[in-house]
Amino acid sequence: MSAAVEIFGFFVTALGLLMLGVTLTHSSWRVSTVHGNVITTNTIFENLWYSCATDSLGVYNCWEFPSMLALSGYIQACRALMISAILLGFLGLFLGMVGLHCTNIGSLELSRKTKLAATAGALHILAGVCGMVAISWYAFNITRDFFDPLYPGTKYELGPALYLGWSASLLAILGGICLFSNCCCSQDEDPIASVRLPYKASAMPAKSLTARLPTAASGDAGDSSFGKYGKKAYV
Repeated sequence: MSAAVEIFGFFVTALGLLMLGVTLTHSSWRVSTVHGNVITTNTIFENLWYSCATDSLGVYNCWEFPSMLALSGYIQACRALMISAILLGFLGLFLGMVGLHCTNIGSLELSRKTKLAATAGALHILAGVCGMVAISWYAFNITRDFFDPLYPGTKYELGPALYLGWSASLLAILGGICLFSNCCCSQDEDPIASVRLPYKASAMPAKSLTARLPTAASGDAGDSSFGKYGKKAYV
């Protein structure tokens, strides 16, 4: 995989993580609808943490939800999924920063950096899926209550935070795929390790080994050659 695609995936995931953080703190997850109302005196908008009401003069008051256990189950689940998505995104961003081939943090080998980049991509994909599930679940409950004619409470419409969250989740998944595809490339092996050739000792038969060795002279030949020289030859 080229370095440009890897860097592109890293910055896309960073942008998706930033947008997920903005989505979590955004105040307009759902907005009260004006459908069927002739005179609208106030508008209510809510998110996962508090609810606000504004009048026609633009003055608004906000109050936090008093009890977490008194909330609906899907709101508690959406809170947990969004927080998990941001934590996974931060962890994936750190691992991706270390695992990029263009960085030199910790003097890691190329194979280890590839594994870190692939792990970071998997974490970003999981973060995007968590964000997508949380926002889609929240939007499903809004549309279900809106089209229910027997619903007695206030009906809401989809707020701008949901569209921002969908975009953020898609960016996180797209960037995670770019980083995760790094482990499928053939160029992610260590070039030093790829040069090494396997060593295999050649087995030589015993008969050929003995045939190549020089034949030792017999004891009689040694004695006869020794007798040709006198003692004065060694002085």
